[in-house]
Amino acid sequence: MPGIYIHISFCRHKCSYCDFVSWPDKIGYAEAYMACLYKELKMRGEELKDYTFDTVYFGGGTPSYIPPKLILGAMNRIRECFHLAKDAEVTLELNPGTIGENKVKTYREAGINRYSIGLQTAVDEQLEDLGRIHTARDYVYATKLLSGENFSTDVMLGLKNQTKEDVKKTIDLAAACGSKHISMYALTVEDGTPIYTDYLNGELPGADEVAELYDYGRALLSERGFERYEISNFAKPGFESRHNLNYWRRGEYIGVGVSASSFMQGKRFTNTFDLDEYMKCLISGFYPAVDCEEVSEADAKFEFVMLGLRTKYGISRAEYEKEFGSALSADFPKALEKSARYLEEDGDRLKIRDEYLYVQNSVLMPFLEEPRDRG
Repeated sequence: MPGIYIHISFCRHKCSYCDFVSWPDKIGYAEAYMACLYKELKMRGEELKDYTFDTVYFGGGTPSYIPPKLILGAMNRIRECFHLAKDAEVTLELNPGTIGENKVKTYREAGINRYSIGLQTAVDEQLEDLGRIHTARDYVYATKLLSGENFSTDVMLGLKNQTKEDVKKTIDLAAACGSKHISMYALTVEDGTPIYTDYLNGELPGADEVAELYDYGRALLSERGFERYEISNFAKPGFESRHNLNYWRRGEYIGVGVSASSFMQGKRFTNTFDLDEYMKCLISGFYPAVDCEEVSEADAKFEFVMLGLRTKYGISRAEYEKEFGSALSADFPKALEKSARYLEEDGDRLKIRDEYLYVQNSVLMPFLEEPRDRG
């Protein structure tokens, strides 16, 4: 079943590494923005009334920064306009520096049943360097407020002066506080962000060092009962993110809000990145999508391989042939040969070997480069 993504672009302070569409100085627009977002939900709901949706995900920005009544309003509009599965997974991203008892109470009223907490690191000096507005103690406080709830924790690798001991401290804190899911990923340095200067000055760990931290963290997570189900995602059994898994399985999803992307009915489309344009479109009764393309069969085949190989499940040759009517070996003969040493067979399935997980881009490149008609 498809999912719903809600983009909340507001935040208290933009982190030094952030390249997402987010506004630290426009919180005054929050209610007007959400009113337009409610309207987009209604328009999309009318168009997709025959679908049942299995997940809802509030991302940002910092969804926990805006007044909680606006999250409640969004969930009420979703239930009014969409057919939502009774056991739907509803996730809210939150920053530990923006949470309190009253907010959690309203989130529960809204039906939020999963949280994604942006810890990043348990080392306060590194948090300050990243421009985060919270401390490790704030994270502990947030998890106490969420006691008994299902929550995930973000852990970032490749930070300035980060050591294995820092990674261990962060993972141990998340596990001790009751996190059932951990997303562990490398810092992505984008040109134009404040942290890019650190990169240019050689102050950040190199690729080999980050790969070593990843392998170290992966082993720690395994020891603590977290099973890898995707390159960057680890969970206790039964606590995998259904919303994320839908992405990795090329499932459909509708994105609502500024810059939100969608994949429905064989098409990918993206909303405008401009706040004023977004609001003007909705006020005038127009969809705010500015980019739409039909996914070609060739691209769909590559996505099937690329997304599937990121997961522990790998790709099934039989499922591939059932979906596309051709054999994997016929469509990607050269890529399979070039990547053979990185891959392993598990019955019908093809997976990336554990020791090559961190270099998965190198594994996937031959599939992208395979000469074929891309429609």
